[in-house]
Amino acid sequence: MPFISKIQRQTDYNRFPPSTPIVIDNGASYFRIGWAGETEPRVIFRNIVQRPRHKSTGETVTIVGDHDPALLKYFDCTRSGPRSAFDSNVVFQFEIMEYVLDFAFDRLGANGSRIDHPILITECVCNPVHSRSKMAELLFETYGVRSVAFGVDAVFSYKYNQLHGICEKDGLAICPGFTTTHVIPFVDGEPVYKGCCRSNIGGYHITDYLKQLLSLKYPHHMARFTWEKVEDLKMEHCYIAPDYALEAQLFQKGGKEAEYKTRCWQLPWVPLPTEEPPSEAEIARKAAIRERQGQRLREMAEAKRSSRINELENQLQGLEFLLQQLGQVQEEDIQSFLSETGYGSKLEIELTLTKVTQSLRKAKGEPKPDQAENEEKADSCTSDKYPLINVPDNMLTPEQLKEKKRQIFLKITTEGRQRAKQKRVEEELERERKTQQDEERRLENPQLYLEQMHTKYKELYEKVEQRKRLKTNGGHTNGSSSGGVGRGERLNAAQRERMRLLTTAAFDRGKGEDTFGAKDEDWQLYKLMGKDNDDDDDGADEDEAELARVSSRLQEIDPTFVPKPEPTASQPAATEVPHVRPLTKEDFQIVLGVERFRCPEILFHPNLVGIDQVGLDEMTGVSIRRLPSKDKALANRLTSSVFMTGGCSLFPGINERLEAGIRMLQPCGSPIKVVRALDPVLDAWRGASLYAANSRFHQQTFSRSDYYEKGEDWLRQYQVRYTL
Repeated sequence: MPFISKIQRQTDYNRFPPSTPIVIDNGASYFRIGWAGETEPRVIFRNIVQRPRHKSTGETVTIVGDHDPALLKYFDCTRSGPRSAFDSNVVFQFEIMEYVLDFAFDRLGANGSRIDHPILITECVCNPVHSRSKMAELLFETYGVRSVAFGVDAVFSYKYNQLHGICEKDGLAICPGFTTTHVIPFVDGEPVYKGCCRSNIGGYHITDYLKQLLSLKYPHHMARFTWEKVEDLKMEHCYIAPDYALEAQLFQKGGKEAEYKTRCWQLPWVPLPTEEPPSEAEIARKAAIRERQGQRLREMAEAKRSSRINELENQLQGLEFLLQQLGQVQEEDIQSFLSETGYGSKLEIELTLTKVTQSLRKAKGEPKPDQAENEEKADSCTSDKYPLINVPDNMLTPEQLKEKKRQIFLKITTEGRQRAKQKRVEEELERERKTQQDEERRLENPQLYLEQMHTKYKELYEKVEQRKRLKTNGGHTNGSSSGGVGRGERLNAAQRERMRLLTTAAFDRGKGEDTFGAKDEDWQLYKLMGKDNDDDDDGADEDEAELARVSSRLQEIDPTFVPKPEPTASQPAATEVPHVRPLTKEDFQIVLGVERFRCPEILFHPNLVGIDQVGLDEMTGVSIRRLPSKDKALANRLTSSVFMTGGCSLFPGINERLEAGIRMLQPCGSPIKVVRALDPVLDAWRGASLYAANSRFHQQTFSRSDYYEKGEDWLRQYQVRYTL
């Protein structure tokens, strides 16, 4: 089961006298603090510190231990990740350690910065004297503690379980911790540090390895694999295989046993809503809504049209009244009269009147006047608008000649626009006529008309597809584009003819004297080569336009019609559209198979993660060989009491696997017994608490005056005696 933190602030700090020691289990993973003589620590939290910035105020805050993920949305954690005071299992960041101790003493109930109690704090085996000295300096200088004692957590756990009859006075303590694993031999109840053995592998590496395997297996769910979640999965599902190779073969073959050992983690998943076809009542309701919306839009358009007509009629009446007044004005007063109206000449007023009249007719929906009438008006206006066009050049000044050229250009441009406009009108009328004929044919026989349209669409689609295929693959009409396609195969007939003419001319030039151009028919070659015979391109454009028109017409009259995708050069028509499978419940399942035993296997084979060190079983043999005494009876007593403690000893099957590994290394018939601590996680703190509650505990501590008097070198030889 996952470890649970306790960070509630205690309220009974002042009830304990200053002589009561404070016990601290300073582990690389979890920090535990409490009072000596008690069976449970008061405060437990993760030994990490994070200093993010508040998003609104920008203030840097300090978060120690576990945190509520819901609160992190108020902080910017991108530049400040969780930090630990440990390097491997040695404290080296004492600034972070100070944050941890501040939080721990505050949760314990201390009101001030001074801690007037003796302190027993755990450390790793063979802790460097520099780390021990800095820790003592921090406790003495910052918190003013009375005295300090250092002890090894695995030794306290061994002594605690020895009192309960779990292990003997002579034995081996194996402690697979968070970042390292230690083996400590015990002789007569005291640890023999000369025989200790250490390996840089622990629970951290197992969690990291499991996180990597799951991220590679399920890359779409990498955000789900947080460190805390992977830690929980490790503690709930991982186990030690009795034989790693046989277990791997079992999962490779599959079967009921492998399926039974497989675990599944279901991620949150919401099924997609099923779309049901609308009922007839719903269709009728939507049709009524569309009809009301259309009626409202028609009313709005009619109101806008009426307002526009009234505006144009008022403007037309004003222009007619202005022309009547202009006719009554004397010749010499015309310019002054026009300057008041804003018009430059009578011609400009008449042109504006013509435009307003046309706009009014268009707004009312009246038919346009005859073409002859328009031409007459245009001719009459042309003479007034371009008066210099018909005047001979010899009768004009240089400035008038420039003005004449400008008027000729404007006249030609205006006439061109009028012709283009007339052509568009004729094309529109032709389309309307064809549409009307199609509608008449459809009304006469709808079924026959629909079949004809489908047939026409199919023929046009095949024709366009065939043309594009020929343009891409040349003479290959079977749709296969494999193999090399030469330049000649990609050219059409007209382009191939021009290439033939060019090669023939080049071949003739190389035979002797260059006589090309001496004959008149030679110059016809340029006409043939420059002639644009690409009529296929024009036909292709017409076919594609007709295909689009037929497709839109079929979509109007046939609700079941689905147009085919247009083939392109990069994506041929034969290519199928990839089908996207909807996500199901199985896509959000994390299956733990071989990962369950593959990750903790690194305790016995660290080379699986690139660490060239020995495993747990070989470490016991190394530790026994390092002992000063080579007594065989002592080795038998040590192997007959192999004690497991630490978080990683909770994996199922680790005792049996370790016993089998030690049996392979020891002589035949050696007594081997592997036992586990009563509580591998908390027994270290409980043993330290029981040790600090002893009346002779003060003999194993040293005060601040001792530290400054004897110096740092004295800490090098300092060791507590665990048997009091």
